[in-house]
Amino acid sequence: MGRGKIEIKRIENSTNRQVTYSKRRGGIMKKARELTILCDADVSLIMFSSTGKFSEYISHTTTTKKIFDRYQQISGINLWKSHYETMQEHLNKQKEINNNLRREIRQRMAGEHLDDMSFEELRSLEQNLENSLKVIRERKYRVISTQTETYKKKIRNLQAEHANLLCQIEERDENPNCGLVDHNGAGYKSALGLANVGSHLFAFHLQSNHPNNLLRDGGLYGSHSLHHLS
Repeated sequence: MGRGKIEIKRIENSTNRQVTYSKRRGGIMKKARELTILCDADVSLIMFSSTGKFSEYISHTTTTKKIFDRYQQISGINLWKSHYETMQEHLNKQKEINNNLRREIRQRMAGEHLDDMSFEELRSLEQNLENSLKVIRERKYRVISTQTETYKKKIRNLQAEHANLLCQIEERDENPNCGLVDHNGAGYKSALGLANVGSHLFAFHLQSNHPNNLLRDGGLYGSHSLHHLS
């Protein structure tokens, strides 16, 4: 008894449908290869399953593009026309957006192209500029605040260093080989003279500690300098 004829209709069961597709895909691929070898035919086969899986067969003597080009030439159908028109339309929209952005930049930066703007457009532009200025000012104030805190920290460090130097001077007052002398007075010159004859002395130079002299050109003023005279 021969096999009965199978009715061609959609297979409702998804598993059976996928199994059938896989089997028949293999069969049609085999037939395409045989047709290419036996008849020296150029064959291009493209398939998509219901799940979107892509399968392709192309003769080794040609390419898919060549097949499409021959199809367009023989049938007179332009396969790329609609795609080109869509791309051209998208390009024109992007050009328009770009021109609008350039015009808006010139309006904000240089006040150009304002003649054709309505009152509402001018008011909107003014509001946008005010909002931008507000953001810029807030950023500027944050930068100033950060720099001020940095300078205050530097001053506190210098004051701490100054206090430390004062403590060192007070400790050396108890050393008989140490003494305070005026930098511009005779005592300082005498101490330097003693150093020339081999005396082991330390001379401290005390300058003004006025608050305005704490920082100047990155240097430390109001400090104490130590000269080892030996």
